[in-house]
Amino acid sequence: MNVIAPEAAAAAGTEARLEQLADISQQLLDHARRLGASQAEVSCSEDRGLDVNVRLGEVETVESTADRGIAVTVYFGKRKGSASTADLQPSSLVATVEQACAIARHTEDDAAAGLADAELMAREFPELDSWHPWALQADQAIDLALAGEAAGRDSDARISNTDGASASTGQSLSVYANSHGFFGRERGTHHSISVALIAGQGDGMQRDGWYTSALAREDLEDPAAVGRKAAERTIARLQPRSMATSSMPVLFAPEVARSLVGHLLSAISGGALYRQSSFLLDSLGTSLFPAWMQIDELPHLRRGRRSAAFDGDGVATRTSAIVRDGVLQRYILGSYSARKLGLQTTANAGGVHNLQVAASAPGLDLHAIARQMGNGLLVTELMGQGVNGVTGDYSRGAGGFRVENGEILYPVDGITIAGNLRDMFQSIEAIGSDVDVRSHIAIGSLLIGKMTVAGND
Repeated sequence: MNVIAPEAAAAAGTEARLEQLADISQQLLDHARRLGASQAEVSCSEDRGLDVNVRLGEVETVESTADRGIAVTVYFGKRKGSASTADLQPSSLVATVEQACAIARHTEDDAAAGLADAELMAREFPELDSWHPWALQADQAIDLALAGEAAGRDSDARISNTDGASASTGQSLSVYANSHGFFGRERGTHHSISVALIAGQGDGMQRDGWYTSALAREDLEDPAAVGRKAAERTIARLQPRSMATSSMPVLFAPEVARSLVGHLLSAISGGALYRQSSFLLDSLGTSLFPAWMQIDELPHLRRGRRSAAFDGDGVATRTSAIVRDGVLQRYILGSYSARKLGLQTTANAGGVHNLQVAASAPGLDLHAIARQMGNGLLVTELMGQGVNGVTGDYSRGAGGFRVENGEILYPVDGITIAGNLRDMFQSIEAIGSDVDVRSHIAIGSLLIGKMTVAGND
């Protein structure tokens, strides 16, 4: 008798389910064609997950999720209609297509509407190592969360309370298909452990935490290490001071540095550009950053956070530069926004894939850049949404640490950092190799030479 390993059985079941979703997609496309649609596309997805939360050694929540969604978009020439359902009953699927068609017949023509060009569809589907299911049971997840919280609470007597700890696992399956004959199948997993702690008493209490996340369980940090890191960060925030308002260098820790890349991406995205709501209009080919700056998109990175062979339109993804030698090489476009701008899609319908921001020099980490900075502010937390995408004006609440003579000395809070993103991009003086691996934006510590820091002193 042949014994099938649980992992192999699970993999076989996954492939079978993807085939079923592909079959459903084909049925929907066929029905749309019968109803007269000139083009159609279907997205099917299924997600499963387990999430537990504990606090002060007690279980607070245990949540098991199972979600499903099917979205149908049809085109009658340049008129578009969309509808969605979570019901796989044949009658419901038929009704969803009919509803999409009815909507399309009552919409206005949109010259940019329609599928991406057929010749751009992905034809190669490399193994991206994104599928690492974890048969995590509720009691095991509870033990992991409790272990992380206990390690944090036991690390220092000044840890007075906790905001809880969590452990989660999830997996997703999806199929995108369209009337070009394209069928794309994707599957992925994600796992995480987090701990949030409180230190001090009364008005002097401070909160911070840490988390680990990965596609594969073996890439997660140990729960106890997460708890100890959370405690270390929380204790470091005790007895914060304010600062006098002045201009000074600002060093962003890796976990907040990636937000600056996010502001760049928002400004060069097709939607912001064709709506004329970006401070980087007509910036293609211009020097936005120092000449040593490089940003690349790596969509085929094995075990990458956002690796994919195709984008949300089915267009084949490819490795390419976004910034080369400080110069903006391209925008972030799906097929619709590209048509609106009279440009070609960059295979970014649905967003960017893995981004890599090169370090300015090898071996640089946060402490080395702090020594280079001399006197200034280290930012480890950002608050608020004070960024104007039209003008590039930037003003956000911040917390972190005062740096003097290259040494990280004491915590500060109640401050605001301000500038303009164009000026900030040009004023980047260093980027570290100390990458925070928990994001699809791989960037280390980032030093901006001068910003306005407003405090209460």
